[in-house]
Amino acid sequence: MGTPVGTATLDSLLVSLQLTDSAFPSGLYTLSHGLEGFLQAKAVDRDGVPALLADLLRHSVGPADATALALAHRAATAGDFAGVVEVDERLFATKLNREQRLAATRTGRQLLETAQLALGGEALDRYAELVREKRTPGCQAVAAGVAHAAGAVPVEQAVASDLFAFAVSFVSAALRLRLTDHRQAQCTLREVAPVIKEVTAAALDREAADLGGCVPVADAMSGRHERAEARMFVS
Repeated sequence: MGTPVGTATLDSLLVSLQLTDSAFPSGLYTLSHGLEGFLQAKAVDRDGVPALLADLLRHSVGPADATALALAHRAATAGDFAGVVEVDERLFATKLNREQRLAATRTGRQLLETAQLALGGEALDRYAELVREKRTPGCQAVAAGVAHAAGAVPVEQAVASDLFAFAVSFVSAALRLRLTDHRQAQCTLREVAPVIKEVTAAALDREAADLGGCVPVADAMSGRHERAEARMFVS
């Protein structure tokens, strides 16, 4: 039996840490989350990385992916897979270009397959069946919500953990693009912690009708990146 840690148990905390660890083979290491596109357009430099990350969390990832994760977690916990599918379809519809849609579904399916093996459980099996039958897109945030629910991770912890995983993936891309160094990357992660807290609270308060961000510049950068002749990342 797990030892209580706030509102979670140690067991659920370990599940959350495993699912959002950078070593978890979900394919996030192949994504720059638009950062490479900004660099190619000379629209970001080393000093601008923290602000760009905060903006993406507040206006893109939070209203879209984090909100979808929270809604999917609650639906899966209640056994409402029609609700899970609705959230998945809504999130997929917010991905405006092929690059974004491919990134969301590829990482989602990789996360789902590994979580099935590592965690197991009826919820993951049911969702995997829906994805396999192409009855739902299989976006990463929704797969993460179902996986966290299957591991009995409280929804607030699940959302915050996944947002932190996004931030880690973003600064890791910045490292590979030579837009930061290892020490500054850690400073950026600490600096963005209050933003993650703010974005988590907002995501937990949204309903399905409010799902979706508004980031036209980031969408344009993604579209440009998709057509670039040379790319280090797939997004």
